[in-house]
Amino acid sequence: MVSRRPAPARRPKRAPAVKPKPPRALEITGLPAPLELRESARATRMTLKVDPGRGLIQVVIPVGVSESDARRFVGRHDGWLRARIAALPPSLPFEDGVVIPYLGVDHRIRHTPDLRGPTRIEEGALLVGGQPEHVARRVRDFLVNEARREIGTRARVKATLIGARIAAITLRDTKSRWGSCSSTGRLSFSWRLILTPESVLDYVVGHEVAHLREMNHSARFWALCASLTAGLNPDVDAPRGWLKTNGARLLRYG
Repeated sequence: MVSRRPAPARRPKRAPAVKPKPPRALEITGLPAPLELRESARATRMTLKVDPGRGLIQVVIPVGVSESDARRFVGRHDGWLRARIAALPPSLPFEDGVVIPYLGVDHRIRHTPDLRGPTRIEEGALLVGGQPEHVARRVRDFLVNEARREIGTRARVKATLIGARIAAITLRDTKSRWGSCSSTGRLSFSWRLILTPESVLDYVVGHEVAHLREMNHSARFWALCASLTAGLNPDVDAPRGWLKTNGARLLRYG
């Protein structure tokens, strides 16, 4: 008698993962700020957040949720959204006459068309030459370059103190993190730190350099962080509190 093995059951084919659609505008009349709809493969529920850097409301939805559901969700939180938008600091463009902080010290932007040489700080003013339509870009370029110099110098000095190696330093315009450190030793910072008081910038640099040795937030990490910023920050809670209080305002510059 010949016996036959039953054929193995076929595994059901998995449905291909649905990719999130690119972020797009969500039109809802009557709201005090534009809305951006963003699908997320990681999201398990709908969420709302106000982006102070771009002055808009972001609606995050799981993949597959309809725009109609998103609109109803926004409508249920209309009062909360209006309160959050009203609480945003005013927008401060980089233009002639606007006061901006440089390492926490206020400087007024002065457009001087016939100025010779690069954008620079003199006698409490930020002097910018050239055509009016180029002022914003030149101010931003100046601040980014100053941030690169200040942050780079401090990071390398602090890394040397603890015998650590920095693979690279990158400046970005991040909206949720002021700094980060990768497992490969790459440090990243927000260029907007140049607008903060010196002690705050120094703390963020020390925080990320400390992560080169301690990729955690243990007691040893905080002790190392404090040792790297002790000259300017006897209490690391102070600069952290400053960023929490003033972070939204920093994002409104430019």
